[in-house]
Amino acid sequence: MILLLSIVLLLYIALIIQLIWGFRKVPHFVPTTVTPKNSFSIVVPFRNEEKNLRKLLRSISDLNYPKELFELIMVDDFSKDKSERVYINWRMENGLIETTLLENLRLSNSPKKDAIARAIPILKNQWVVTTDADCVVPENWLYHLDQFIQQSNAEMVVGPVVYKTKNNWFHHFQQLDLLSLQGTTVGSFGIGKAFMCNGANFAYTKKFFNELGGFGGINQQASGDDVMLLQKAILKKPEAIQYLKNEESIVTTKPENNLFKLFMQRVRWASKATSYSSNYAKFVAVVVLLMNVFLLVGCVLCVLHYFDWYILLSVFLIKYLVDYILLAQSNNYLRKGKFLLPLASSIVYPIFSSVVGLYSLFGSFTWKGRKFSK
Repeated sequence: MILLLSIVLLLYIALIIQLIWGFRKVPHFVPTTVTPKNSFSIVVPFRNEEKNLRKLLRSISDLNYPKELFELIMVDDFSKDKSERVYINWRMENGLIETTLLENLRLSNSPKKDAIARAIPILKNQWVVTTDADCVVPENWLYHLDQFIQQSNAEMVVGPVVYKTKNNWFHHFQQLDLLSLQGTTVGSFGIGKAFMCNGANFAYTKKFFNELGGFGGINQQASGDDVMLLQKAILKKPEAIQYLKNEESIVTTKPENNLFKLFMQRVRWASKATSYSSNYAKFVAVVVLLMNVFLLVGCVLCVLHYFDWYILLSVFLIKYLVDYILLAQSNNYLRKGKFLLPLASSIVYPIFSSVVGLYSLFGSFTWKGRKFSK
């Protein structure tokens, strides 16, 4: 047990240090003042988002970008609430923004991929930009994206995402998890092994999407319209994919408010790991899962007096230290250095992560009122 734990810990430390170094290598983007040039089509799939759509649509209305250079495509995935009415009311008040409402066409096991694929053939602009219905986009979102594209000549751009939390531990726990994912995202770009992104802030050219064959070959998983498409793109043209590191480009989204929904969300995210095309992504997933599982098993063995508490505590503190450095970097970037001391969350996280990871290998999950099997 001590030998195995030592090997996993060393692999984990090496992995996190590599990501910390990579995070620092990604340059902070400073926009220029060149004239906006690129045209964007914002695609938003939604299902039963009556409570959230108003905030998203209001933030789109407030975008600091020429109205003639972007359009909004809403794809209704068979909502059963008043989401469509919320959108129609907004459209009547915002006639200067070109917008279209589509009904989803289910062709695969992935409703969200189907929704995006449904929208792309009718897009009028060269760039596809995706976000989620429970998000709020910043005022300069498209402006900074345009400036970044003009400077980098990228064909796919990954942007930052953070939770807008209330002052309670459950929300802070989710923020910790998202900070770790965002830190991993930036760090992996910095070491040239990008494999992660978030569909709440993701952009690519329509031409590049079609060159990749769209979601062909990756639509067997219910999730993955972002990560799996990114990994598919990396295999074909890695130099075309870049990360936009800028505080004014951060999209905010909502955390879950109950444990079951959080668990199902994380299972949905984790379930696509077995279908990753990136060997590095698989390696990261395995090492992180093993590290958390070994900590959990170590606790059980300590309770049964088969393992030494001092050894387990030493391992936890070493893991906590390297994790904290990566989290602090993410926190300074995404939350402007707000106080971060995730001790309680770091104790709970190995348990939660282990259960999610192991369950995702075999169990089913529910999402938006639908059940999906592994």
